[in-house]
Amino acid sequence: MKTNFKKIKEKIIETILMLSSAATSITVVLIVFFLFIEGAGVFTKKPIEEGFLLAVHSTNPIKKLEPSQVKDIFDQKITNWKQLGGKNEPIVLFRTEDITEFYSDEELGENFEHFPAKIDEYVSKTPGVIAFFSDKYKAKNFHGKELEINKIKIFEFLSGEEWFPTAQPIAQMGVKALIYGTLWVSFGAILLALPIGLAAAIYLSEIARKRTRNILKPLIELLAGIPSVVYGFFGLVVIVPLIQNVFGLPVGETGLAGSIVLAIMALPTIITISEDAMRTTPRAMKEASLALGASHWQTIYKVVIPYSASGITAGAILGIGRAIGETMAVLMVTGNAAIIPHTLLAPLRTIPATIAAELGEAANGGLHYQSLFALGCILFLITFCINMMVEFVTNRNSHKKH
Repeated sequence: MKTNFKKIKEKIIETILMLSSAATSITVVLIVFFLFIEGAGVFTKKPIEEGFLLAVHSTNPIKKLEPSQVKDIFDQKITNWKQLGGKNEPIVLFRTEDITEFYSDEELGENFEHFPAKIDEYVSKTPGVIAFFSDKYKAKNFHGKELEINKIKIFEFLSGEEWFPTAQPIAQMGVKALIYGTLWVSFGAILLALPIGLAAAIYLSEIARKRTRNILKPLIELLAGIPSVVYGFFGLVVIVPLIQNVFGLPVGETGLAGSIVLAIMALPTIITISEDAMRTTPRAMKEASLALGASHWQTIYKVVIPYSASGITAGAILGIGRAIGETMAVLMVTGNAAIIPHTLLAPLRTIPATIAAELGEAANGGLHYQSLFALGCILFLITFCINMMVEFVTNRNSHKKH
């Protein structure tokens, strides 16, 4: 009877564990699926606000314009159609609200019923015009020419250098600056954290006494539990002013500040994993090295470090993974400027910081909203590749040892 009860209990526990594992796996798959479905939606839309159009005079030879060209036109950096391969005519900008400068309230109608006809009239009599207005004001027999606007392409999305997803009349959907900012800060952080983390791991595993190790290791692991906003506040109060004073910069919110904060945050991961890897080095290998006349330091860098290289590499790459996905601390200290950085002493913006800063103001299901999910897809692919690198390095080195 007792044996049967024990088997039933084990079966129930086994079933609960299996269901828990299945539920977790399904949840993760659904999250990733939802992320990519929402992110892919941005490539089914045009960069112009839904329900609006761009039109030119019917005799204008220009049929389509790139988003960057439209932005330059409305920023008045391009002022003549000749600069775009058209006629030698000055460009005349027109937005819906400009109609009151050319027509009185009586001409537009008490309920704006003549709005479409007056826009049509203005476009047809102004050769150099480029008009941006709602398609509900487009006359049935519109005499202008509506410009073709292509849907957002993946290559243009990844290679574009300007990120203005709410710009009018055309959104600028270039994530190159955000990807560069993310990579600059992350690799800057790992360049700072890896030597310090490796040195600390060597000290804890090979040099420190047991009592010292038992005190320091819990303290280091405790750093991983500090909220990222606390690190960000520390960076804002201490590191940002220090960088500004040392380098004589107008502002201290730079990529370097982000790298230093992320390096501090990545240290517990690097130190813990590297130290654990070093302590797995067989005692016989170390004693054999010492017996052959090698010093303690020679044994460390000739035996211990090569043997634990896979663990050290895994710790470093996981440290990069944490740095890439960090949000709040980076948002607080990097200046949040969506420009391509050429030095770590320049302000920049990362992908996680962009999502955190803009998602709250993006309309659900809109172009801006879906573009932020597309950024999330890019971040997922970057971290996924990093995790695959960890698996590859760990498995390759474990096979070598066997």
